[in-house]
Amino acid sequence: MADKSPAHRPTNDPAPGAQRPASPGSPFVGLLIDHAFPLVLSLALVLIGAAVLRGPNQSVTADILQGVGVLGIIIVLCVAPVTWHLRRQAAQSGAASRRIDAMIDQLRRLADSTMVSDDARRVLNRGAERDMLCRAIEEDIHAQAWDAALVLCDELAQRFGYRADAEEFRARIEFARSEIQERKVSDAIARLDGLIVQRRWDVAANEARRIQRLFPDATRVERLRDRVESARAVYKTDLERRFLDSAQHGRVEDAMTQLKELDAYLTEGEAEPLREVARGVISKARDNLGAQFKIAVQDKQWATAAALGRRIVNEFPNTRMAQEVRGLLDGILARANQSPEAVAASN
Repeated sequence: MADKSPAHRPTNDPAPGAQRPASPGSPFVGLLIDHAFPLVLSLALVLIGAAVLRGPNQSVTADILQGVGVLGIIIVLCVAPVTWHLRRQAAQSGAASRRIDAMIDQLRRLADSTMVSDDARRVLNRGAERDMLCRAIEEDIHAQAWDAALVLCDELAQRFGYRADAEEFRARIEFARSEIQERKVSDAIARLDGLIVQRRWDVAANEARRIQRLFPDATRVERLRDRVESARAVYKTDLERRFLDSAQHGRVEDAMTQLKELDAYLTEGEAEPLREVARGVISKARDNLGAQFKIAVQDKQWATAAALGRRIVNEFPNTRMAQEVRGLLDGILARANQSPEAVAASN
């Protein structure tokens, strides 16, 4: 079997990458070179014949020379396109042959590279793969994909042996993750504090649980639910104290407003000690409304009487006073809706 190694390549086959001899520049130039002499000779015969014909002694020889020259020009003009076409095909064939030779060289180099083992290729491409891995880690850090970046750090250390670079990347990842997470935790706690200020206790409790699920490793979120419950208890205690103070000093309107709000915070057991005070406040508020209603009716201030009557019916619906007011309310509303002139005439 013949040896196919490069050392036994045939001498007439150029080495890979070697250039073949250059072909003529273009088919048109080659055409001029091939037909220059016949064309010049034919033109010379035509000119000689023309010169003889202009002389004093015209002869048949001049006609023959001129005819031969014209015939040569015609032959050259007829043959020239065929020659040009053949040269053009030869030039294209040479270019195609050079492209084929280049492809053969590339295939030969590809075949040589495939015979290299995976380990050898890894060694050869080690620098490029390391750079690509470092770029991937940088992209994960920028995208805040912390876990993916740490996995690539392990590969950088174990597969390529760049342990120092891997540790540097890990430090950067931990620092960036800690900084961003701390900022997110601060923003979340600020939103929670806003809910506490608005006394939206149920929403605040749900938000505290959500923050703890999002940041389970953050120490600042461990007691957020206790924070909400503590703030609620403090507000309830303050509200109870203000209610008792208003009831003690006879500020019945303030006490009623605080009692309505306090009703949402107290259980049955917690409300029991305040029951007597609440009854007193409610009784005073009812009596005050009743007195104001009677005065407004007596003074024929029908709009004021209508507003006070609605309050009595809405706030004390099951009382005898509310029943009496309901019987009067339709007439009061009718008078309140009359024009001032009609009201004065009826009086």
